[in-house]
Amino acid sequence: MIVDTHSHINMKQFKNDIDEVISNAKANDILKIIVVGMDKEHNLRSIHLANKYPNLYSSVGVHPTSVDNNKVSEIIPLIKNNKVVAIGEIGIDLHWRKDNLDFQKKIFAEQIELAIKYNLPIIVHTRNSFKEAYDVLKPYKGKVRGVFHSFSSNLKDALLAIDFGFYIGISGVVTFNKAIELKEVVKNIPLDKMLLETDSPFLSPVPYRGKRNEPAYTKYVAKEISKIKEIDEKVVKEITTLNAINLFRLE
Repeated sequence: MIVDTHSHINMKQFKNDIDEVISNAKANDILKIIVVGMDKEHNLRSIHLANKYPNLYSSVGVHPTSVDNNKVSEIIPLIKNNKVVAIGEIGIDLHWRKDNLDFQKKIFAEQIELAIKYNLPIIVHTRNSFKEAYDVLKPYKGKVRGVFHSFSSNLKDALLAIDFGFYIGISGVVTFNKAIELKEVVKNIPLDKMLLETDSPFLSPVPYRGKRNEPAYTKYVAKEISKIKEIDEKVVKEITTLNAINLFRLE
């Protein structure tokens, strides 16, 4: 069994074939999928899908690129749905915008505090922003649990995240030939600190790079990790699945 801990199958790219995508995931041993929200529209769609399909779960949050048009207060009623297993995707993004960093930090901190209040893990987005996100998190050490999703920083930062008590989300990027830094991270951190994810429809792994990603392709992430760490693929799947179940308290 594999868990895709981060998918966006609530996006328009899956509007016409969602049943097929979920069936394809099951056929490839991806038996649980977390559908991640980002804003009001995608939070609601995430919950809708999680309520409809037994093997799907939801996370809700205000993504750092959505802070201008979404309020943290709007996710509070959604948290009470029993298929919501995390607050996310939240964090800091300095790729698209750098002029509103203080506001991004404020919204991030508000959602961290919400996660603590409702005893939920957080899914953290850090695009060109690990240090900034980590600095916001530091005062909450020991109070909040979560994952740095689709990790894209270096080994030093990965070890900081693990020391903080967080997991490292490994996406299809790890299959890219030029992802040398991420391969080094995978080689040098413990398997019991990793989660598998697709970030679908983005970041398709080899051999589907450049095409729409989907949860079924999580298996290629597991395969690459087993290759890098020189351990059995079955072990990768078993340990990362246990990690996902423990963090998100899945059934």
